[in-house]
Amino acid sequence: MKTFISQLGDELLSLFYPNLCLACQSNAPINNQVLCLRCSFKLPQTQFHLHKENAFTERFWGRLSLEAGASLYRFTKGGHVQNLIHHLKYRGRREVGIKCGEYFGHQLKKSPLFSGIDLIIPVPLHPKKKHQRGYNQSDMIAKGLSKSMSVPWAADILIRKTFTETQTQKSRMERLENVAQAFCVTDPDRIKGKHILLVDDVITTGATLEICALKILEVPNTKVSMVTLAFADV
Repeated sequence: MKTFISQLGDELLSLFYPNLCLACQSNAPINNQVLCLRCSFKLPQTQFHLHKENAFTERFWGRLSLEAGASLYRFTKGGHVQNLIHHLKYRGRREVGIKCGEYFGHQLKKSPLFSGIDLIIPVPLHPKKKHQRGYNQSDMIAKGLSKSMSVPWAADILIRKTFTETQTQKSRMERLENVAQAFCVTDPDRIKGKHILLVDDVITTGATLEICALKILEVPNTKVSMVTLAFADV
């Protein structure tokens, strides 16, 4: 984990050199992207999208019917992927979600596991938190995925109706209890009979994704797949 001094150094570096790679914060990005050439090749990709059963889907065994699940990168504390997520969620860098989502979408489009997706739905933020942040980071990822996969996305079908406290220090069961009644589908007819791709930034225990998926699966003849930018070991 980074020390306060090293974190302060990163903040000052990004202030004076705003166009540095948002992962390593050392090199210049390539082709108007958010990553430098080295990070484009060196960030730890999971390759989950190539396997029907993987560490992502294992988190939901016996809990819900999941068509496919994958994450782009592996998340480690203090690592470069954490830097990316931090910039996306707390530094206003929406382009991280859009660019990484677009890149991930190109990979998913080549995988038969993710064929037949009808609609992309981001995990919603409560309006209060969205107002504080200025945007929903999962919307940005969905926007990028939509562009490269040529699949529409919608942020008004699954909504968060109650504000819940932070999930960071909670166990899986505590997280489930915390969000059990937080979400609802506003217009079931818009997703009836469709294969939905549910999108979030990071999967830890999977509790939030599970509750959202179960809400979607309450609508007749729906199917759910899931993706996140990052996969955190728990």
